[in-house]
Amino acid sequence: MKRRTVIVGAAVGLAVQLVPSVLAGKLKKTVSEFYGQENITAGRVHLKTPPLAENGNSVSLVVEVDSPMTEKNYVQEIRIFADKNPVPNLASYRLSPDSGKAKVATRIRLSNSQIIVAVARMNDGTLWSGSSETIVTLAACVEPLL
Repeated sequence: MKRRTVIVGAAVGLAVQLVPSVLAGKLKKTVSEFYGQENITAGRVHLKTPPLAENGNSVSLVVEVDSPMTEKNYVQEIRIFADKNPVPNLASYRLSPDSGKAKVATRIRLSNSQIIVAVARMNDGTLWSGSSETIVTLAACVEPLL
């Protein structure tokens, strides 16, 4: 083995280890633009996306929140974020106890492989989150914003 190959391999290995923490930091910044310094707890939100999407133009997504949806305990809002998209706030849904279930199913566009995050605000003001990673083979959202 050549010394150059070993050095390049080590650099790539280090970069692969650092990428998740850098992306997590960027995603936290995007979410904090909407929620400020409010405490967001991981859990209660189940986000389902396909692990591999052949086309980023139409990726299925289901968000379900553990909530009885009663007058005293219900989900007020669900927001979905994809940090690598040109507009990271993908969707926002308002719910009430009359919704029956705290569940949303839709299709989204993804510009690249990334982690998608859903944040649910409960009627007591608490915030809960869940995430899912999807690998996109053919990217969408590649046209420049006007």
